Amino acid sequence: MAIINFGGVEEEVITSQEFSLEKARKVLENETVAILGYGVQGPGQALNLRDNGINVIVGQRDNSKTWDKAVADGFVPGETLFGLEEAARKGTVVQFLLSDAGQVATWPQIKQCLNEGDALYFSHGFSITFKDQTNIIPPENVDVILVAPKGSGRTVRTNFLDGSGINSSFAVQQDFTGRARERTLALGIAIGSGYLFPTTFKNEVHSDLTGERGVLMGCLAGVMEAQYNTLRKHGHSPSEAFNETVEELTQSLIRLVAENGMDWMFSNCSTTAQRGALDWAPKFRDAVLPLFDELYENVVSGVETKRVLEANSAPDYREKLQIELDLIKNSEMWRAGAAVRALRPENR
Repeated sequence: MAIINFGGVEEEVITSQEFSLEKARKVLENETVAILGYGVQGPGQALNLRDNGINVIVGQRDNSKTWDKAVADGFVPGETLFGLEEAARKGTVVQFLLSDAGQVATWPQIKQCLNEGDALYFSHGFSITFKDQTNIIPPENVDVILVAPKGSGRTVRTNFLDGSGINSSFAVQQDFTGRARERTLALGIAIGSGYLFPTTFKNEVHSDLTGERGVLMGCLAGVMEAQYNTLRKHGHSPSEAFNETVEELTQSLIRLVAENGMDWMFSNCSTTAQRGALDWAPKFRDAVLPLFDELYENVVSGVETKRVLEANSAPDYREKLQIELDLIKNSEMWRAGAAVRALRPENR
């Protein structure tokens, strides 16, 4: 364990220096890790665990695209790839990585497959925190733990392959065996986390849902669209509007932020850009703060989770989702984006 100062506040973090991969392998040497779900988080975590020498099996619905993907990734039907329930019965660590709606739908069956002393692992605090909506209440004779990578499942894998790892939060909700924290940290290191920081199931889902709807995805998409449309309204070409809105951010400026922070990015831009950014940042902050307050209240109250479960459990969910995604893809802004990306030197 290391104590790090974050903006004047000291926090605990766990790195591979404090909890080595060798130690993780030792902790998990007698475990069978069953990955239930091979959609978003499943592939990255399963492949990283396997590459790190952990005994991994996958549980997935047969005759599905994700089953075929698991086969393509080297999991063998009947040996390391099984149906959901069979994998859950075989696992001593059951990583419940189906979608939130998928967890609700399959929980009655998966619950019956858990054995005393198993670890029930989540990468999202949704199902446990909002148990009144999900009805997911684990039995008392298992560990209930969480490792939540702060990124997409795809990034969990790509960061692992390039050696950087991705930061993850961790939590122990229920410690039946007395080994829950040790198991959690071992799994967090073994999936390739850059470092681990403590949270609770409740804090994880409250921050995660706020972030996804806010800066990370929803706010970002909305702000980009607003600026692009403003530039187009005033006669700027699609190429110019897209480059000033998206391409410069993703290909230049955000990399400077990632390297050394926002102040360093500001200091490496023109004095005109610095002055404008410093003057306008507080205006944007104050304008959106009421929206973030409303968003956080909706998350905590369960309004957002109720909508997620209702929408994602509908039989025509995927068809409706594709319609919404196609509206974005086919908008002028993102068609311009496709053209701009095709002109990058590596794509020519």
